[in-house]
Amino acid sequence: MTYYFDMSKSPYRQDREELKALLQQYENLKAGLPNSFIEEDGFERIVEYFEEKEQFTVVLEVCEYAISQYPYSASLLFVKANALIVLRKYDQALEALEQAELLDSNDTTLYILKTDVYLALDQQEKAAAVLEAAIEDFSGDEKLDLLFELADVYDDYENFEKVFDCFLEILKLDPNSEEALYKICFWTDFTGRNEESIKLHQNIIEAYPFNELAWFNLGAAYQGLKLHEKAIDAYMYAVAINEKFDYAYRNLGDAYIRLRKYKDAIEVLEKVLELARPESVIYEAIGHCFDKLNNYSQARFNFKKASHLNAEDSQLYYKIALTYMNEGSWQSAIKQLLIAVRVHKMQPEYNLALGQCYLNLNNTDEAITYFGNVVRVRPKNINGWMELLKCMFNAAMYEEGQEYADFALEQTDQKPIFYFYKSMFLFSDGKIKEGVIQLENGMALNPKLVKKFIELNPAILQHPQVVEVIARYKKHKYIR
Repeated sequence: MTYYFDMSKSPYRQDREELKALLQQYENLKAGLPNSFIEEDGFERIVEYFEEKEQFTVVLEVCEYAISQYPYSASLLFVKANALIVLRKYDQALEALEQAELLDSNDTTLYILKTDVYLALDQQEKAAAVLEAAIEDFSGDEKLDLLFELADVYDDYENFEKVFDCFLEILKLDPNSEEALYKICFWTDFTGRNEESIKLHQNIIEAYPFNELAWFNLGAAYQGLKLHEKAIDAYMYAVAINEKFDYAYRNLGDAYIRLRKYKDAIEVLEKVLELARPESVIYEAIGHCFDKLNNYSQARFNFKKASHLNAEDSQLYYKIALTYMNEGSWQSAIKQLLIAVRVHKMQPEYNLALGQCYLNLNNTDEAITYFGNVVRVRPKNINGWMELLKCMFNAAMYEEGQEYADFALEQTDQKPIFYFYKSMFLFSDGKIKEGVIQLENGMALNPKLVKKFIELNPAILQHPQVVEVIARYKKHKYIR
């Protein structure tokens, strides 16, 4: 026996046939044919059809015919008002809503549509006033709907404290509202109202101890106050209730990192990778933890995983390079840094690292080029000037070094360290008297920096004038 599916009995086909008949009846009505009558819900089905096709001019036309037959239907007036709003005929929309209000003022649709009109007219305060007044007259789900709408209005005109207040009120009425629980977490962080959030969620948990989102939000609020231990406790309850709650594991990882508990952070972040689609930010965080544990090969492995998922993030190549630099693998580090500078050519950190790599490979010319990039982009940055001047000193560029030490002093508002550097260049260039003067200048401003002066060239202590200046400051206990 052959079985087949009888399409004539398909609910979809039946619905389609009914709609076809309704549309024909509507055409008959427009043509003025006798016995052309359509029930109110029939008009609503026709309206839905044209709304789906986004033919709102036709929707308006259908509404006019429908209202002429059912003049006391508030719901048809609401449909008409909505079409007028879409067609930007706001004054007419308000007129339709005023008629509807006389027929039925107990439908939240009335207030939501009024709000839409005022928002479209950029009259946010009027929109808020309509909802604030209406909320007092409703309860239950209808009150919740209006509060959600009011939150959107406040968001629209950037009254963010009031947005938070709306979600606070919603959760007092419905503590298990998932939408409100998700949204208040964001607004708590945005407004910084962590203490209020903690009290709210503690109350929710007292009544509903297995509400995982409430535990999560409690943890996030504690984290907002940097109470990371308490945050961890809350997140642990959240994952105990739902062991697949990947966002709780994410935040746990962040809290552990803040407490420098890198092994614990790695464990929970790897759990995130098991539960959710891999993301570069998670691999990057795991890499950061391994880096802090001085496990550079595992740090590098995770940074590379992150870079495969986000090839445009130049910071990841920089972080990979740093792991190589920590191991003294200068050429491997350079390879990664050159990828990074292809994305952001003049990024100071990348150029500084490249300069340090080339300096360690005794390639002074390249080192000076990259250190030069750093001071061009950030002329007030002390580290860039220090690295450049150290590089020039190691290359015995004593005359140029004096000139660049003057540039450094000029750009950094006379930072004392550069008097010491200038002094060293002068001594090395045989200008002993001038070298002593610059050393005196540096010592007068910050004698403790003499240690960096000596680190640059320990042999400088063979100069009796240098020893005499340092001894004089030691005698007066300026150096310890």
